[in-house]
Amino acid sequence: MAAGGATAAAGTTGPRIGVLGSYGGFNIGDESILTCVLGCLRSCRPGARLTVFSRRPDHTRAHHPGLHEVVGWEGVGQQAVAAALSRLDLLVLGGGGILYDGEARRYLRLVAAAHAAGVHTFGYALGAGPLTEREDRSAVRRALRDMDRVVVRDEESKLVLEEVGVAREITVTADPALLLEPEKFTDRMLEKEGIPAGVRLVAMSVREPGRAAEHLDEGGYHALLAGVADFLIRRLDAHVVFMPMERQDVRHAHAVLAHMTLPEQGRVLNGTYRPAQLLGLMRRMELAVGMRLHFLIFAALSGVPFLPLPYAGKVFDFARRAGAPELVGMAREHAGLLLAEVDRLWDEYPGGREALLERVHGLRALSAETCDHCRDLLDEMDRAARRPGPR
Repeated sequence: MAAGGATAAAGTTGPRIGVLGSYGGFNIGDESILTCVLGCLRSCRPGARLTVFSRRPDHTRAHHPGLHEVVGWEGVGQQAVAAALSRLDLLVLGGGGILYDGEARRYLRLVAAAHAAGVHTFGYALGAGPLTEREDRSAVRRALRDMDRVVVRDEESKLVLEEVGVAREITVTADPALLLEPEKFTDRMLEKEGIPAGVRLVAMSVREPGRAAEHLDEGGYHALLAGVADFLIRRLDAHVVFMPMERQDVRHAHAVLAHMTLPEQGRVLNGTYRPAQLLGLMRRMELAVGMRLHFLIFAALSGVPFLPLPYAGKVFDFARRAGAPELVGMAREHAGLLLAEVDRLWDEYPGGREALLERVHGLRALSAETCDHCRDLLDEMDRAARRPGPR
């Protein structure tokens, strides 16, 4: 049994494919990506033996059934992880934002081990940046140079990798989660969350301020977002639903709620939901305002007009590609601009919905191209395996 334990899946006769990313239930966006990457691999090779390298193997086994093996790679002996890597034919790195300072080197150690074992590697719609630390930059240059193919999810990531010194072909597609399919979020589920039925709902996503509000103290940041939430309630006669995409978001959502003048018309989701269920909930919303990338992707997939709040290049890039409004700075002097942008977004609804869905259709097609590139590599591997070796 491997480091994280193995679960055999019946009828697996195809290639042995591993998937490595920030998996294990820490972030809804990452779990959305894993769902879509596994869907791609199963469509490419229905008989593939799929292994996921997870930060929390128990969570991955419970939420992604049918895997051949789940291997824990944090806090375990590297020899067992290396043995699991050596059994693969292909290691898929990603997708999502894992090539950044302090983390890139950790993931790429496993990629280097795969290369040492003669395993093919594929970068699946990776996100990159910021990359300023010498050790991470060096690890990125070495590992990506030796990968069979490298696909990134946005132009920002390609520019970051080029600046680091990655001198090879890099293909740009779109985030894997754009191919996620929704599950129904029922009236009963709304009731359990204390969200009234038959009222207008708007969604908000908040996280730690970081670079998004570097000139505000945390209390000022929460108060600014509380003003936006109160405005949404009054302007739209709505209830605000805070959708945490990561554990730490819960604290910030409650802090915003505490600063609101109309907290009785706000709710922070308390339940644990699959990504597809949260996508189903987003389809009940009429407008979305938030920071997390995959919260905005869920809004776009649902045809819900959204206002992105700035915090990272990946959000800027997605907002531009989806035709969303210009991102507004988050400082006290920008509060009026924020509210005016929310007002304009609502006034243009539903006229903007069709344009949004048209752009999303194009982004979904780009996202599907990542799977096509992976299929092409598997086909190349099949052809190479059939070639007679030297006598």
